[in-house]
Amino acid sequence: MAKFFNPFTVDIGIDLGTANTLVYVRGRGIVANEPSIVAINNKTGKMLAIGKEAKKMVGRTPAHIVAIKPLTKGVISDFEVTEEMLRYFFTRAGGLGAFKRPRVVIGIPSGVTEVEKRAVEDAARNAGAKEVFLIEEPMAAAIGALLPIQEAEGSMIVDIGGGTTEIAVISLGGIVTSRSLRIAGDRLTEDIRDFAQEEFKLLLGERTAENIKFAVGSAFPLEERLVAPMRGRDLVTGLPRELEVSDEQVRRAMVKTLASLAQATRDVIEETPPELVADIMDRGIIITGGGALLRGLDQLLAQETMMPVHIGEEPLTMVVRGTGIALEELRTMNEVFVSADTAPMGF
Repeated sequence: MAKFFNPFTVDIGIDLGTANTLVYVRGRGIVANEPSIVAINNKTGKMLAIGKEAKKMVGRTPAHIVAIKPLTKGVISDFEVTEEMLRYFFTRAGGLGAFKRPRVVIGIPSGVTEVEKRAVEDAARNAGAKEVFLIEEPMAAAIGALLPIQEAEGSMIVDIGGGTTEIAVISLGGIVTSRSLRIAGDRLTEDIRDFAQEEFKLLLGERTAENIKFAVGSAFPLEERLVAPMRGRDLVTGLPRELEVSDEQVRRAMVKTLASLAQATRDVIEETPPELVADIMDRGIIITGGGALLRGLDQLLAQETMMPVHIGEEPLTMVVRGTGIALEELRTMNEVFVSADTAPMGF
């Protein structure tokens, strides 16, 4: 396929996530994978750090410095900070300069409103983008998984990010049925914090709870018991306290959220045409995103849906790789975009 390159334009694909932002540059691959966090000095209004450096400051800053997550549950909650964060990533990708303005494809949750879509487009344009095209995250994940999305065959994706979970059945280049849930990895972390407070009267920081989730979290009973230290402030004495927590206790803390994810997956299957269900039974359900790394999640969904479930290859980068493939194959994938703009044939 002939491709049309402009020396003054860089084509960029972005997975703009609640927890992490990943950036793909056409011809170079993935060039950035950093937390979607910005540290700001409230006294001066100056941005002190973005990404990894800003995450180090979470829970450790004085009163006049705040570490902000500008996206909440998959949508923009702070427009100006999101704009600055995008400008940082555009610059890092080499897309901004005296004569450079990037063309950008951005992954968004499938359940966002038109107003929320427009907010993403406007933030990207204000950050310096020449053209902005939006693609729904489950579609991008399916493209990244190399599923035959343009064929008359059913493919099913469960994309569990930080702020949202996207569940979709795809066929003939479109989403046939879907669910977009505002519960995902961040909710599981909150579950652990709530459990520690209710069960042990222990107040945990967000990063501590997240580390416990990574260390011993699971969605299905494990063959070998796992334990991890839980350190926080005792709500009774006000003093530091440490105790040991097991995978069974953490799984119990997350059980309601996991049940909601499983129920939503079943609901999507129930609404799917029988012919496509038969295809999914052959191919299996693909789970992607950071949530796919939770131990035993594939086993839980397989048990709940009575279907084979597979963890996608490199699930953390599947959505941004999908935006990259869409960039590379624009002529044949023009219909997958959901923004108001129409991608020109040459891009």
